[in-house]
Amino acid sequence: MNKKVLPLILPIVVVILWYIFTVPIKIVPDYVIPTPILVITSLYQLITTGKLFTHIVSTLTKVLSGLVLASIIGIPLGILLGFSDKLDAMSKIIVGILRPIPPVAWIPFSILWFGIGLIPGVFIIFMGCFFPILIYTIDGVKRVDNVLIEAGKTLGANSLQIIRKIIFHASIPAILSGLKVGIGIALMCTVTAEMVASNNGLGYLIMNSSQLFDTGAVVVGMISIGVIGLLFDLIFKKVQDSVFW
Repeated sequence: MNKKVLPLILPIVVVILWYIFTVPIKIVPDYVIPTPILVITSLYQLITTGKLFTHIVSTLTKVLSGLVLASIIGIPLGILLGFSDKLDAMSKIIVGILRPIPPVAWIPFSILWFGIGLIPGVFIIFMGCFFPILIYTIDGVKRVDNVLIEAGKTLGANSLQIIRKIIFHASIPAILSGLKVGIGIALMCTVTAEMVASNNGLGYLIMNSSQLFDTGAVVVGMISIGVIGLLFDLIFKKVQDSVFW
């Protein structure tokens, strides 16, 4: 069987079973588990009114802003901590304390500091993405072959040149892995933040629709998040393949 067809088999089976158990058999009412027809109807309404596009753009804006901000700070800091054993030792306690704190725990402070809207969502995503990116970068730097570093020193390279031309390039696979983990966390964080600290986005769509018992729109929001995550995974896979090969 064609490898391109195989990934489609299970989703098709799930949709068929979903239809059977919600339409002919109808084990539960529509407001508990919506039928595929109801979801398609909600999807059509959200697309034609432009609401789905607006919520997707809002969510992507928060995700990409938080991820870029976390990368701008986390990657250079990770390279610095990975390169310097003293700085790494100095930061271990503070990183060890802050890293396990769930990003959602910062929601009360994000609302107090920034109110409701774009900025608190970006802040929550930043807190979720920062530490995976930082840790992966530190680990990537520490795994760089010392032979490369010593060769650079032998050729007269200073510390800045070694970081820029040897360590950074050798750490790119680890950095990309950190970004891939970060984007998954970013999507989870933004949906959570949008449910309580935003008036737009897919998380807001899901929460608002659930309060109105519009389960079709809830499923549309959930599937949209999944599709966005899948697209990001495919993009990062392509980038990683090009880097590794």
